[in-house]
Amino acid sequence: MKYIEKLQYITHDIVQLTHIEQVQLACEAGAKWIQYRCLSKTDAELLEDINIIAQICDDWGTTLIVTDHVHLNGKADIQGFHIEDMNADFTALRKLVGKDITLGGSANTVENLVRIAKEGADYIAVGPFAGTRTKPNNLPAMGLNGYSDLMDGLEDLNIQVPVLAVGGITIHDVDALMQTGVYGIAVSHAVNSADDFIGAYQDFYEAVKL
Repeated sequence: MKYIEKLQYITHDIVQLTHIEQVQLACEAGAKWIQYRCLSKTDAELLEDINIIAQICDDWGTTLIVTDHVHLNGKADIQGFHIEDMNADFTALRKLVGKDITLGGSANTVENLVRIAKEGADYIAVGPFAGTRTKPNNLPAMGLNGYSDLMDGLEDLNIQVPVLAVGGITIHDVDALMQTGVYGIAVSHAVNSADDFIGAYQDFYEAVKL
């Protein structure tokens, strides 16, 4: 089974900090899993970012996952990809990237999660937990009850895959979320918008690991 970190930090196209600056701060805070989520650059610009970010992650022993952009596989030191398309064919994606690359997926329902898991996803991010400014969408917020029901449903179906809660999560939500049975959480805005980026990340880390 591949290593999947319980606290995943996702970079974001924000003005205050570049993706590289976000990664540097996250690694200094102790992050062991970075998801580079950039939807605003050309392939050349992406690779320029990724090569620098990969070096930072290598220096800190941090896993680097790239959102979508699977066509960049093999062109940089990328350990895996997170696919946001909930209708993506993970059987085909697995054949494309090979068995060693980590593949994560996004889901919002038990049915979608089960399909992605059976097709070979290594972990699945489910959300949104609440309203999120990082990834605006029309999907209904799941709330605590949504995750509790989801995890109960997976247990009944004997589906074993790491499930991470994502979307609008604050530090005050972590304890209750972890009690629903989710494997971990993914964060972005709550950390990169904080007055103290490193302190905010470390607060999440301690809350998730307890």
